[in-house]
Amino acid sequence: MPLFGTDGVRGLANGILTADLALSLAQATAVVLGQGRSAEARKAQGLRTSVVLGRDPRISGDFLGAAVSAGLAASGIDVYDAGVVPTPALAFLVADRDADFGVMISASHNPAPDNGIKIFARGGVKLPDEVERRIEQALEGPMLLPTGGDVGRINRFSDAEDRYVLHLLGSLPHRLDGIHVVLDCAHGAAAGVSPETFRDAGAKVTVIGADPDGVNINDGVGSTHLDLLAQAVVAAGADVGIAHDGDADRCLAVDANGEIIDGDQIMAILAASMKERGALKDDTLVATVMSNLGLHVAMRERGITVLQAAVGDRYVLEHMNAGGYSLGGEQSGHVIMSEFATTGDGILTGLHLVAEMARTGKTMAELASIMQKYPQVMINVKNVDRTRTDDEVVQAAVATVVAELGESGRVLLRASGTEQLVRVMVEAASEDDAQRHAQHLAGVVAERLAL
Repeated sequence: MPLFGTDGVRGLANGILTADLALSLAQATAVVLGQGRSAEARKAQGLRTSVVLGRDPRISGDFLGAAVSAGLAASGIDVYDAGVVPTPALAFLVADRDADFGVMISASHNPAPDNGIKIFARGGVKLPDEVERRIEQALEGPMLLPTGGDVGRINRFSDAEDRYVLHLLGSLPHRLDGIHVVLDCAHGAAAGVSPETFRDAGAKVTVIGADPDGVNINDGVGSTHLDLLAQAVVAAGADVGIAHDGDADRCLAVDANGEIIDGDQIMAILAASMKERGALKDDTLVATVMSNLGLHVAMRERGITVLQAAVGDRYVLEHMNAGGYSLGGEQSGHVIMSEFATTGDGILTGLHLVAEMARTGKTMAELASIMQKYPQVMINVKNVDRTRTDDEVVQAAVATVVAELGESGRVLLRASGTEQLVRVMVEAASEDDAQRHAQHLAGVVAERLAL
């Protein structure tokens, strides 16, 4: 069974993800990423192989971080421990330090008992599948460990957060003076750096979800629980609310009335602004197949092409890198601005979103009105053969619904990657139409693909 999932190695800390596994994974990663031509060339120049290590504030990050540090140092790698930092900060710091790779200990939006290990290659980019497979293979082989002065050193990366904040502030096209922002930091990695950065950028800041204790990360707060943020924005009379997840690679928002602004709306706002400023490469936005039809309509009206990738920020990144595109993301709030980041960055996204309010003088509700969301109904059809979605009767039923909806709707059948389950998604001009068509298609799938 593969060790790596869609975003690193993730599981119950001290269950699946033990200190022994973390140490062994670190050593295997050192074999794959700390050797080869690049490493040899650096050694020839008198440079030591180095890695930047970061984590979110989960309590299990302490022992997992210690295990990873031990494994890397025992393999001859110098470790620069950045402490608690957002995942996108870790990616930036790998490039900023010209480190050979980076390791982030975080389970993102998962609950506190979980944790994960994400690995970034040189330049702060995520690993391709092939490299992950090589690391898994290295786990099975012998580990040739150095001795004496060739073992690695573990150093405190004392100015890591300052470097990241300066990078964020330097990316802004406009200051945030005069705007009152409520930040929900999910009791996670953004708790220190996000409020500091927004204040330095000129915003008035009210903070919630910024008291991490190791076990409360994502617990009723953050981008997966927006009710508290909406209430706080309305109660404070603030202009906008920004929500991060546990490792701050996501950003969702609420307007002054407490209405949710999702990732599709955020991408629409940023894409239109970037096109106006000549910063949107080839007037193209990369989204996923799950993005709302309203995003496609809004972008088409403004002369912006929307490319569709499979679900997952790694697939969005693949499309962006292939075409050199400057903006992409997901409905969930993973937004990638490739001029400034190699991965989704919730703080960067939030800053640029609020900067657009400051630049235009518009409210968040006015900016979000660029896109009208189509009603979207999703039904998970369980206990079906997910490999047979090409069934003739199923495809004929889909074709009939697509023809009836025309340009005012959309149908997507998506097989689960891990369960015997097929997701039926229908968008339509009305909630009733979306529900009716989704229920009909779900029934056909359940009957035809039953196990």
